[in-house]
Amino acid sequence: MGNDWSLLLGRTTCEDFAGFWPNQPKPNPFTDALDNAVKFVASTTLAEPLSWKNSILLKGDAADAVAGLKESHGSNLVVFGSGLLVRSLLRRNLIDEFVLMIHPPVLGKGRRLFPEGVPDRRFRLEDSVVTPKGVIIATYIAAP
Repeated sequence: MGNDWSLLLGRTTCEDFAGFWPNQPKPNPFTDALDNAVKFVASTTLAEPLSWKNSILLKGDAADAVAGLKESHGSNLVVFGSGLLVRSLLRRNLIDEFVLMIHPPVLGKGRRLFPEGVPDRRFRLEDSVVTPKGVIIATYIAAP
C-alpha cells in the first residue's frame, strides 16, 4: 500500500474505527497510519464536522463521489470493511483491486460481498499467502 493512500469508509465502519483507533496506545504504526490518513466517509446520516481528524464527508451519491475522487484525488483509495459501500462501488465498476482475508472458521450467515445483481467483472489472482494461523490473504486485480 505504501504511503500514497487515503481511506474510504462507510458510516458504520467509520464510527467503529473512530471509536477505537484514536484511543489505542502509541506509538503504534497502524494507529498512526489510520489516524493521519485522509478519510473519505460515505454517509447520508452523518454531518460535518466529523469527529475523527482528517475526515471528509462525501456529498451526494457515494459511487458518484468515488468516481470523482478516482479522477482527481491522485492516491489509492483503500476500503476496510464497509460492505454496503463496496457493493455500491462494484455495481459501478469502481473497484480495481481486492485484498481479501479469508478466515477458516465459518460463523453463520452474513452479508454477501458479491450479491446478485452486481455486473460480472473479472479479477485475476495476483498474490496469495497463508498466515501461520491459517488465514489466506489473497490479492485480486481487475482483469481487462
